[in-house]
Amino acid sequence: MATQVTAPANAQRGSSFLRIAIALQTLTIFLQAVSAGLLLTSSYGETLHSAGARVMYGASMLYVLAAVLAWKPGGGSPRPVRQASGFLVLASVQVVLGIAHVPSVHLPLGVLMFGLSVLALARR
Repeated sequence: MATQVTAPANAQRGSSFLRIAIALQTLTIFLQAVSAGLLLTSSYGETLHSAGARVMYGASMLYVLAAVLAWKPGGGSPRPVRQASGFLVLASVQVVLGIAHVPSVHLPLGVLMFGLSVLALARR
């Protein structure tokens, strides 16, 4: 016997996926701060921070995907999609600044991104 999934169940599942994506993004940004400290104190810090940047960027893309999936099928507000897209833009700027070695903007932007990510997680 086939069961039918209702719209509220889909919306709840999308919301859970969105919360997990935000939590993953927050965790990866925190780990970037840890690896930035290692960058200053160890020989493997640069490799770890570079790999972490790729993971953080992927987590930001996952956040956008989760926001779209939570919005589209459930018919919810498009606000999380705008927030996730804005965060992806910030992550892109962060990567460019890191590659260009501009720590005077890269570090404060990283702190801002972590704060915004914690705030988004607290709101979910």
